[in-house]
Amino acid sequence: MNGMRFHPRGYGGERRSPDQVKRDGWREQGVLAVAVDDERLSWPERELVRQLGEKLYGKRPEVQHG
Repeated sequence: MNGMRFHPRGYGGERRSPDQVKRDGWREQGVLAVAVDDERLSWPERELVRQLGEKLYGKRPEVQHG
């Protein structure tokens, strides 16, 4: 059995990048994962993402700067 390699889905093989996981989630299940600070989005788009997140899940904890 030296030449046989079986890995259950999600184990072994190549690991998908976070962007690939997000892309597959959108295409396969209609799930959208977007970072509120994604630089590919314009300010109004990022603001919309923030507002949607707050509406669905509540406000994020305040971040301490210092």
